[in-house]
Amino acid sequence: MKTQWVTEAIDYDGSQLRAHWLLDRFGLVGDALAGFRGACAVADEEMADLEDLDGPGIRGDDMVHFIWECFSDRDLLLATHRQRLFAAQAQEQLRTQCAAVDLERIGDDLFVGGAKLSVSIATVTPVSSIIHFAVNARASGAPVAVVSLEQLGADPAEFGEGMLRRVAAEQDSIELARAKVRAKGEWR
Repeated sequence: MKTQWVTEAIDYDGSQLRAHWLLDRFGLVGDALAGFRGACAVADEEMADLEDLDGPGIRGDDMVHFIWECFSDRDLLLATHRQRLFAAQAQEQLRTQCAAVDLERIGDDLFVGGAKLSVSIATVTPVSSIIHFAVNARASGAPVAVVSLEQLGADPAEFGEGMLRRVAAEQDSIELARAKVRAKGEWR
């Protein structure tokens, strides 16, 4: 899997949840994961999660974003599993950076003391599945109670780059585990 940490600020508005956005923007062909930092403001017409249409909205002044596109499937169930694994990996990454913090994962979101740290969505396109996962770098501009990397004492770039390494290593491990299994008819 290709990964790229982008140093330029990119604001997330939901339009990034389309096939080949990583290819068009960064030249990443195939299964890929990119991380970047920027504001977040998702308009209703770009809202993928129907439940969020009736909520306070999805906004933040400064977040660390990840877009992960997989062409090996267009299965929303598998993409949702991948999204939950990503959230668990983010929890692990933050525990290495902020050992004293009590992080709680509920589904695909992370919380500290009841305040929301992350937002996330999984969806499918005609040719791929896509995940957006983001954590607050600073706690401003959100319509709900949030906590941020800044408040936790975690460096956003270190978190982002660590996540890219962690997720790529996990995917490599999954591919190896899948490739080394014999078919049942080959057992003796």
